[in-house]
Amino acid sequence: MSTSFWAKGSRLRERGCLIAFEGIEGAGKSTHLRLAAAALRDQGVPVVETREPGGTPLGVELRRLLMHQPQAPAPWAELLLYLADRAQHLAEVVEPALSRGAVVLTDRFSASTIAYQGHARQLDIETVIRLDGIVRHSVSPALTLVLDCPVIVGLRRAHGDDRFHREEAAFHERVRAAFLSFARQEPSRYRVIDASGSSERVQEDVIAAVQECLRRQ
Repeated sequence: MSTSFWAKGSRLRERGCLIAFEGIEGAGKSTHLRLAAAALRDQGVPVVETREPGGTPLGVELRRLLMHQPQAPAPWAELLLYLADRAQHLAEVVEPALSRGAVVLTDRFSASTIAYQGHARQLDIETVIRLDGIVRHSVSPALTLVLDCPVIVGLRRAHGDDRFHREEAAFHERVRAAFLSFARQEPSRYRVIDASGSSERVQEDVIAAVQECLRRQ
């Protein structure tokens, strides 16, 4: 991939680009985000890798509270903790990186909140979307990659020990269905990647989607 996708002459773009990696547990989003970041850096593109929750020092503490406490938070408390993480993440990492012209690759963003807390936890969807919009204000991913595979495949691959990995299969099925629904509703902003095949093929598809997104910017 040429830096002509991202550079104008010798000057980088004034505004960066946010790309979100989404998917059920075990779909491979974290691995393929790292590989995509390396490919972009090889072409001289400024890249920031980050994640939600946990992309800031405050976020690390919120991640611990959300994922590793013996007592799970109530669903609405869980939602508000995720949104607190996003507010700090945007202020401390995402918006500064976009302002200096970087490509920001985030492991989860708003789609996860709506899928997990809205659809899977079965909170009121419109309220979840409205609260997320208040936190995000004008920041939205230019592209959301949904790494998709059957739930049984993802859970077999997953190695995490947090409480989300221990949820019943029906919970993860609701998450997966939500991601696929988002992609059907907004095909210009979402790209579904079949993550059930070889890592090499998945990475080819991820890089192709990222290239197409950067060409459009």
